[in-house]
Amino acid sequence: MRPSLEAAGRFDPDRARQRFLDSFRAEDTSLICLGDSVAGFYVVRRKSDHLYLDHLYVIAAFQGLGIGRRVVDDLKIEAEMHALPIRLMALNGSPSNDFYQSLGFRVVSADDLDTIYEWLPDSHSAG
Repeated sequence: MRPSLEAAGRFDPDRARQRFLDSFRAEDTSLICLGDSVAGFYVVRRKSDHLYLDHLYVIAAFQGLGIGRRVVDDLKIEAEMHALPIRLMALNGSPSNDFYQSLGFRVVSADDLDTIYEWLPDSHSAG
């Protein structure tokens, strides 16, 4: 995420660290491990009316291996089981926008800095 924030002129290491720590809840956070290595982490906030994918970070050396796709696919299974949409926000200009769109997320809204996405389980898309 840092390269995307730097490209947008928005990276501030102190602000980024504080923003993460202010909202950190261990029970919402999962490490992504590949063998003995930590490949990244993700944070899912489970709300009464949706699942919010707050963070999904895969370390550069592990990108392109389908790890992020597997995380999102597992989250989609959970969303289907509970008939809940998945929502998230991506920084405009970040490669994550193409990633989420390729996984079936649709744009809900956008401003100058961020785009809000949503994925609906089959139970929601029929209604």
